[in-house]
Amino acid sequence: MGIEVTTALFSKPGLTKLFEKINLSDIKYSANAQKMLVLKNDYIHTVDAVIAFLQDKDATLAHSICKREMLPEASRFVHTDDLEKAFGNMGIQDKAKYIATMYLEDLSDLIKETVDEHFGFSRYAEKLGRSANSFDELYKELQKPYTFIDELLIEILAEKMKMVQPKMIALSVPFPGNLYTSLRCGQWLKKNYPEVKVMMGGGFANTELRSLADKRVFEFYDFVTLDDGEAPIENLIAYVTKNKTVDELKRTFLLQNEEVIYINNKFVKDYRQGEVGTPDYSDLLLDQYISAIEVVNPMHRMWSDGRWNKLTMAHGCYWGKCTFCDVSLDYIKIYEPVAAGIICDRMQEIMTQTKQNGFHFVDEAAPPALMRAVAVEIIKRKMVVTWWTNVRFEKSFTRDLCLLLSASGCIAVSGGLEVASDRLLKLIEKGITVEQVAKVTRHFTEAGILVHAYLMYGFPTQTDQETVDSLEMVRQLFSAGVLQSAFWHRFALTAHSPVGLNPEKFNIKTLNEIIGSFANNDVEYEDETGGDHDSFGYGLKKSLFNYMHNIGVDEPLQKWFDHKIPKTKIAPDFILSALNEQELNSLKPSAKIIFTGNIPSVEYFTQSKKGNTREMATLTFINKRHTQQIQVLKQQGEWLVSILPLLNVTNTTQLTLQQIKDNYSNANLEDFEIFWDNKPVNTLFKSGLYHL
Repeated sequence: MGIEVTTALFSKPGLTKLFEKINLSDIKYSANAQKMLVLKNDYIHTVDAVIAFLQDKDATLAHSICKREMLPEASRFVHTDDLEKAFGNMGIQDKAKYIATMYLEDLSDLIKETVDEHFGFSRYAEKLGRSANSFDELYKELQKPYTFIDELLIEILAEKMKMVQPKMIALSVPFPGNLYTSLRCGQWLKKNYPEVKVMMGGGFANTELRSLADKRVFEFYDFVTLDDGEAPIENLIAYVTKNKTVDELKRTFLLQNEEVIYINNKFVKDYRQGEVGTPDYSDLLLDQYISAIEVVNPMHRMWSDGRWNKLTMAHGCYWGKCTFCDVSLDYIKIYEPVAAGIICDRMQEIMTQTKQNGFHFVDEAAPPALMRAVAVEIIKRKMVVTWWTNVRFEKSFTRDLCLLLSASGCIAVSGGLEVASDRLLKLIEKGITVEQVAKVTRHFTEAGILVHAYLMYGFPTQTDQETVDSLEMVRQLFSAGVLQSAFWHRFALTAHSPVGLNPEKFNIKTLNEIIGSFANNDVEYEDETGGDHDSFGYGLKKSLFNYMHNIGVDEPLQKWFDHKIPKTKIAPDFILSALNEQELNSLKPSAKIIFTGNIPSVEYFTQSKKGNTREMATLTFINKRHTQQIQVLKQQGEWLVSILPLLNVTNTTQLTLQQIKDNYSNANLEDFEIFWDNKPVNTLFKSGLYHL
């Protein structure tokens, strides 16, 4: 219902009601809000056109929007003077999307100031849902009269109930910003449809509500389920329809005899990932979603621009060691990959249903070997897709693997660099180094794959010096052009992470020992050995915002802070030195060799040099964008032309490096390593010959 509330609010009738609702009599609003109130008719009469444009229903409107005369502009437009530099003369659609997004952000600011302080596009009332050890504040808020947004939500819910007339409703709460509205829905349902059962699940419940004990929660829901939803929902349906007993429920909280109880029948098995089926988009309003550009950065737009079909390559995390992460919980701990063939079957089924070829694999960290298998399967099936995912920046992402991923349609990856300090990365058990991250991000970037890094500050024992040095590492990565986007997160201690479970190992002391009756995930703590982390937040985010816009990358770090910071101890060429180090070719004999290009044409000629002649071959490789020529001895050229079809990506079996070497020897050719590992053959990655 989120998109339905959004389109109801940002419409001519919605804004008309909004402006009528704003109290003008006894409240002194900001100058920005007053300006917008004066321009209310301009907003009311343009909003439908803006939404239609952002829904990709009226592309020609971009020209009018870009003239900057059509839409009213408030405070969000203060820093938009240099849009020509960002979008150029021909980037009309993207420029218009950005302007239209700022227009909606202005309206969002007005809503927050005047009728609903909790409003947010994706983080509605998020503050109420964060760290809510007690249900008191939320419960108190839910006793208040409906806000303007609440009224829109409940109107839509009431229509749904009349139309569908369900016996059970499942409310998904993936984030704190979804909690308040799900409670409002549950509250209305329990009052108006007491016979309908209401259940809640999703990421928020899975991490925050594992020790739920507050009875008041069940004034809003009948059941709260944890972790994977298939088995719990299936058993709840059977229970509600009186086909199973309460003792047969799976990972479910409910109220019984005025007490909150948790039932987890361990004899009820979860479904394997290969059995859960393909996500069904058939009843979703896919044509209503809007594409927004909030930040002028090509990678940062991935989260808000375009509508991506969501899938996972694997359940859980194949690494599962990071000490800040909830590695003790099933959604991380239970690692179960899906076969590449099944993944591509699901992609094709979703593409047929949605008519959309874009995919976002929402894995904790997509496994490199499975990414390779999926890429090969996509190329084999000649699927035309665009996809991106989350990864670990590990050494498995070689130049050739990144090129293969790009050839299959991968356009971007996001991954955790976290603290950008080798000491702290070791403490986190990330299994990577900053130098390694630099090399991997270069491989992605040179393959045409955008890179976003998740960054963290305030990890236990992190000093002010290490925070500054981390920022310097990030600055150098941007300067080297191997990082396109990033985001700083303040470290939060969670109860289910190794740090939360063993705080003494990390020299911290937890403070809130008493377990609350509602959400119990974020833990307060003292870090006597660490630095003043809060003082760095604004400067870190300010510097990053500028780096993402290619501004101030060569400026001193002190520029971004209002207080004195330590000088960095990182050599100014640390990242460039790491990138300039020659990477050793350490291919194993078991490495797979595949070829995704076209078989070359061959011309033979005689080469004369200092009175000696030898027979040579010129091989011409023609691909979509490039033509590449190489010259080798005639016998080697004939062998290469004969072996390439055996390496074709469409073959059922893929040859190993050792098998290719044996084939070369059987052809009575000598010095395989000299031929294979040096120019010109080792330049054929440009034509689709990959070592994996």
